[in-house]
Amino acid sequence: MAAKDTSNKTGKTGLIFFPAFDWAISPTHPEREERLLYTRDQIFEEGLMDLPEIEEYKPRLATPKDISRVHFCVPNVEAQVTEAHLIAAGSVLTLADAKEEGAIRNGFALVRPPGHHSMMVVHGNRGFCNINNMAIMVEYFRTRYGHKKIAIVDTDVHHGDGTQDIFWHDPDVLFISFHQDGRTLYPGSGFPNEMGGPQALGRTLNIPLPPGTTDEGIHYVLDNFILPVLKDFKPDLVLNSAGQDNHYTDPLANMRFSANGYARLNEKLAPDLCVLEGGYAIETALPYVNTGIIQAMAGLDYSHVREPDYVPGKFVQSAEMKRDIEATIGQLQEIWDNRDRLVEDALAEHGQFYRRRKRIFYDTDMINEGQEETVRLCDRCHGYMTIASQAQKGYGILNSAFCVSLPRNACTSCREDAREEFEEHKEDSKFNYVYLQDKQKDTYHSYETRTRNQRDY
Repeated sequence: MAAKDTSNKTGKTGLIFFPAFDWAISPTHPEREERLLYTRDQIFEEGLMDLPEIEEYKPRLATPKDISRVHFCVPNVEAQVTEAHLIAAGSVLTLADAKEEGAIRNGFALVRPPGHHSMMVVHGNRGFCNINNMAIMVEYFRTRYGHKKIAIVDTDVHHGDGTQDIFWHDPDVLFISFHQDGRTLYPGSGFPNEMGGPQALGRTLNIPLPPGTTDEGIHYVLDNFILPVLKDFKPDLVLNSAGQDNHYTDPLANMRFSANGYARLNEKLAPDLCVLEGGYAIETALPYVNTGIIQAMAGLDYSHVREPDYVPGKFVQSAEMKRDIEATIGQLQEIWDNRDRLVEDALAEHGQFYRRRKRIFYDTDMINEGQEETVRLCDRCHGYMTIASQAQKGYGILNSAFCVSLPRNACTSCREDAREEFEEHKEDSKFNYVYLQDKQKDTYHSYETRTRNQRDY
């Protein structure tokens, strides 16, 4: 794999490695430290870390406040995360700082545990995820550096349902996910009709792809839909949840993407920062995919990045598969083109409040959660949201929580009503815990109704 400079781009590519040696779901689980160790061996063997285009950074710990900007952790942050989770999240924040300070042009956080299945409310581990590293970075960028419009492109083979959930009602975050069709793969979601909440319709764009989709199909989606939409949206930052389980050797999925295809995707997408998500072909995919992505980000020649068993023309896309993908893109293009009208119609339909109920299954911890979400549809701001959540394990109630979230642009009326909801529910014995997330003031409150103890971040 040559590392020949073919670009006149300036600025370094920042890298962080965090294999999390002391964290594992089980010793033989697919999500384990070897996912990163083989990659690290490969890029040292290729001499990439000695190149002037690459700068390695050391991770740091995220704080409970960093986590609370995104999540309502029940009962608290400390109960849901380990030190490994805090270091993985802190690693992406280190690269965020380096990017904002101008020390790097772009960066790649090769960290674990992953995060994109972790939703706003957290009762445990689902899809190998406890906290959402990508979402934590987005809120950090917005709080510390004042960015408003951010685009997230999730290229993991599994639908990024956690990231979708967190930004479902936020019109300033564009979330695009392409993934293997949810009818054939966990978590069973990610369809075009999942478009976002009433005030953010069309800002969630899901592209389910048929099993067996090749480089050709994924690059068709990128060239004909994702890149034009990004150009139209004009985000301050483009971030990539860089799952690598679309690879043809991945044991948990059924796609046919190659390492070179991933590198070309990265070159075209040109993300500001990438965060590793899934990818479980430890020896046959990850070292080659990650090496290709790193070289593409650094403006280096990745044309010789190739898996030992890869044969050009090995995978051919059928005419039927091509028609299916083109039809999906046509449907999504119509949603994107009509997004403002969709919002107007939804606001007229729902009136002052929007409500939805959800059932969430934590496949790793075998927890079932029921949620009732209520959003104030305010004509002066994005409105505040409340979530009533109850989780159970087996036949017993695990925990219940009432969560209140205030957006950054909250008007005076919404601020007063949200705080009133928080104070009233502190006296409600129906819930074990009550939370207030005030993004405008960057303050976060957790109250335990049994002990009447309140913690503030």
